[in-house]
Amino acid sequence: MSSRTDRRPRQRLDTQQRREAILAAAGRLYAVAPYAEVSVAQIAEAAQASPALVFHYFGSKAELFAAVVAASIEQLRTEQTAADAALSPGVPARDRVRASLLVYLDHIADHPAAWAAPFGGAGEPAEAVRIRHAARTGYVRALADLLPPDTVRHEYALWGYFGFLDQACLRWVDLGCPDEQRHSLVDAALGALEGALGDWGR
Repeated sequence: MSSRTDRRPRQRLDTQQRREAILAAAGRLYAVAPYAEVSVAQIAEAAQASPALVFHYFGSKAELFAAVVAASIEQLRTEQTAADAALSPGVPARDRVRASLLVYLDHIADHPAAWAAPFGGAGEPAEAVRIRHAARTGYVRALADLLPPDTVRHEYALWGYFGFLDQACLRWVDLGCPDEQRHSLVDAALGALEGALGDWGR
């Protein structure tokens, strides 16, 4: 019969607390290492749980990683919604996009390695890829609500904007997320969107 090799007493947590503790521990580990380099055993140790409990709450390592990705996306969405709500009524669309971008850069700067990992060839499970794809579709729809596309060109412009933003942010991460370049990046992204659209529409 196997026994624990560590003697730290485990905290007694209810079901929701235990699940959140595992999710938080996984999030911390995946913030500094890619999916393939983090084991379930490491996550369990960081959460003061057992690998069996990790599988009990999340089913598989892939599903746990997907939950980490979903939680990060939801946190970003919440922060961007709050930033938009703080703007005065009637603020131009360009300024609303700017506010959202600044929140996005804060999000990237908080965990640049984790944000950049999907672009560096690091393999991710299909569960996480589906979540990222759905989130990207949601971002485009939200932008379309703000800047309703009235031509096929505009539809491509909205999708292409996020491709530009990905590459610009990757460069920013490669440079160490310099704060003094934050607004230059935002201005470039806004210019790319405006140029692709032809105008801001409203």
